[in-house]
Amino acid sequence: MCAKQKHTYKNLKIWKLGLEITNDISDILLEFPKYERFDLSSQISRCSVSMPSNIAEGFARTDKSFRHFLDISLGSSFELGTQLLVAKHRNYKKR
Repeated sequence: MCAKQKHTYKNLKIWKLGLEITNDISDILLEFPKYERFDLSSQISRCSVSMPSNIAEGFARTDKSFRHFLDISLGSSFELGTQLLVAKHRNYKKR
């Protein structure tokens, strides 16, 4: 049995961090204006969920595919960072 089969994606620090970010984002989005629910809030939620989801999905693949899924997750993190900057510019924060 190879070492990868003995482990699960749930043991990966990067997956745990991604899940923590996703949960934090969910809490932050509760403070956004209601009219953003189907616009920026939705995009932020989807890309934050994409990060740990792609890590989990890629873990079940070959090493080469896993690297690809990690790249997708990294791209989602950059997307999230940009969207949070937009939200900051619009002053969507706790008051």
